[in-house]
Amino acid sequence: MNNQEPVRDARTLGLPKMLILGLQHMFAMFGATVLVPILVNNYGLPLSIQTTLLFAGIGTLFFHVCTRLRVPAFLGSSFAFLGGFQAIANLDSGKYAAMEASEKLQYACGGIVVAGLLYVVLAGVIKLVGVKKVMRFLPPVVTGPIIILIGLNLAPSAVNNAKTCWWLALVAMAIIIAANIWGKGMIKIIPILLGVVGSYVIAVIANAMGATALDATGAVVPLMDFSTVADAKILGLQPFLTDFGGSIAKFDLTAILVMAPIAIAAMMEHIGDMSAISATVGENFIENPGLHRTLIGDGIATSLSAVFGGPANTTYGENTGVLVLSKVYDPKVIRLAAIYALVLSFSPMFAAVVNAMPAAIVGGVSFILYGMISAIGVRNVVENRVDFTNSRNLIIAAVILVCGLGFSGGLTFQVGGAQITLTALAIAAIAGIALNAILPGKDYEFGADVTDGRSADFGRY
Repeated sequence: MNNQEPVRDARTLGLPKMLILGLQHMFAMFGATVLVPILVNNYGLPLSIQTTLLFAGIGTLFFHVCTRLRVPAFLGSSFAFLGGFQAIANLDSGKYAAMEASEKLQYACGGIVVAGLLYVVLAGVIKLVGVKKVMRFLPPVVTGPIIILIGLNLAPSAVNNAKTCWWLALVAMAIIIAANIWGKGMIKIIPILLGVVGSYVIAVIANAMGATALDATGAVVPLMDFSTVADAKILGLQPFLTDFGGSIAKFDLTAILVMAPIAIAAMMEHIGDMSAISATVGENFIENPGLHRTLIGDGIATSLSAVFGGPANTTYGENTGVLVLSKVYDPKVIRLAAIYALVLSFSPMFAAVVNAMPAAIVGGVSFILYGMISAIGVRNVVENRVDFTNSRNLIIAAVILVCGLGFSGGLTFQVGGAQITLTALAIAAIAGIALNAILPGKDYEFGADVTDGRSADFGRY
């Protein structure tokens, strides 16, 4: 199909091919989308796979409505907020000291609701004053180091998961690397999914042969535990429908200050994805239907997901890669993938099978994924030609990195009767934005031109 002219109306291919193309997009987003709740569960917060898939589907369909059914983008789980989930899971001061993990998740989701609304605020400002004026406050010298920090702050959790069974973690890493380096066609597009599925199959075989792993305390345990799978139903409702009060987002200033600043990095990634999709399809979606519309679609989809206990959404580069591969640019195919995700979200047994995945597989995948998040930040700096011979830029980047790595426990202070904790990432974001606004000599101007080749094989976060 690569030698053919682009297909902009998939109906010309016939219904069977349309259904298969939609399935391909579903597989492309699947590995990364379900990996987010798996990782968050490893932090100790009970984020539901069913809820994640449901709102990936709903969020994608809503995004398409907001963008006048024009933009062929899929909204999957955002990895940018993993650092925030981990920070809230580790909070042990003030009201969080004796809080149940399920309630901590509700407050984390409350922070994500606010983060999603920041997209809408940015969209409104862009509509009023224009994108170039707004982006002067969020140049790559600020956003690049923040993205780098997201990956670096998550690195210890990758090692902790991998060390439960190093050989299995290395198997997952080897499959991902082999698929991405030597894979052809679709294989190259879905290395994360192949790494998860391939190592999972090997783990099932090894578990049947008596293989073991280490738990969080260092005790020897079976490699896999399928006890929850046996009790799970094939069909069932999402947790927020069966326990409404126990899943709905709650709001607290500390959690908001943990999650909301992450929206800065996520919004920059959204803009990069819109550029990549525009370049792939040959239409400037930043101008038509407009960046303000795509931001509103992404932001409200994120807030809607978080209200009901789901993760933040983001446009997926994996699916941009599928567009490049297939040359089928019809957004209707993406909407089919969203419907597939909706259907899978109603299977507790499917969620239980995914949850039985050994922590070592999560660790092996995270080694690659978290490193790629930081690498995307480096690429953000390089592609935008940030001039580090300019002492202004050097100071901004230096302060961001030291704040993000130095305040390992965050910063806690009292405001009135409330105790507020700023995470290292929040401190770094605030410091970077403030310095960029204060220091003279800005040398960056946001350009609306799209560029080719900006979507990574590993996809976006």
